[in-house]
Formats: sequence, structure tokens, C-alpha cells
Amino acid sequence: MDTKFHLDSLDRRILSLLTKNARTPFLEIARACNVSGAAIHQRIQRLIEANVITGSQFNISPKGVGFTTCAFIGLQVQLTSVSTHEEVFAKIKQIKEIVECHHVTGQYSLLIKIYSRDNEHLKEIIVKKIQSIPEITSTETFLSLQEGFFRQLPVEG
Repeated sequence: MDTKFHLDSLDRRILSLLTKNARTPFLEIARACNVSGAAIHQRIQRLIEANVITGSQFNISPKGVGFTTCAFIGLQVQLTSVSTHEEVFAKIKQIKEIVECHHVTGQYSLLIKIYSRDNEHLKEIIVKKIQSIPEITSTETFLSLQEGFFRQLPVEG
């Protein structure tokens, strides 16, 4: 987001409604905000251009498609004279079960979120795909027993 971009109360109301249901029709948002549909369309377009809204998507339930194990893995990366951080990141990105990768501070270089069918599948991914990357010197795995909640950042203030 451009640091000069300012969210006003209408922007915040629009974002609040969209975070509850991204499929809400613009006219319904317009009625809730007491403005025209055209005004909502323009505001949303402006929020997209300012990178406040970065997309809309359907969320697939991992369990719904057979991925019942969720884990977070800290990766220690040792770069060699011929490898770069971007090359290691590109290798990690190719592993389809990894759904998030964060560059972090502390004892790990990267923190990943991964879904697998079960613990055996998780072990296979860790050993055959992750630990086979030469620059990854160690991993530490944290199994998620249950997702307590997931939410968007609040926008009303």
C-alpha cells in the first residue's frame, strides 16, 4: 500500500463488508453504505489500485480435499558461494504442499506452513523434498493440533 494512501470511513466500511463476504454485490454494499453503486465500484477500484485489496478468492478447505495434517516448519538455511537466498526460496516454492513461506528473524531463515494427507505423507515431504535441498541445514517441525481461528485484519477503527 502506498504510505500516502488514506483510508476514510467509507473505505473502511466497504472493507469491513467485503472481509465478511467477498461475494457481496456492489449494490448491496452501496445500500449498506448509503451511496451509489457507481461510487462503490470506483472506491473498490481505487482500493485495488492502491494495493489495499490484493485479490479475491475461494478458500479450499484442506480437510475437504484430504489434507488433514497441518504443520509449521522452521528452516535453517546455509548459503554457499554459488547459491542465493532467491534460489533456495524458488526450490521451496516448487513444493506444492507448502502454502506459506515467511522470511523470519531468529534461529530460522524461513518459516513455512505445510499441509499433508497424514503424518506419513508429512515425513515423506520433509525428508524427500525439503531436507534434500542442500542449503537447508536443519528443520524443526511443529504440528498444528487445531486451527483456533483465522481472520482478516480489522479495518473499522
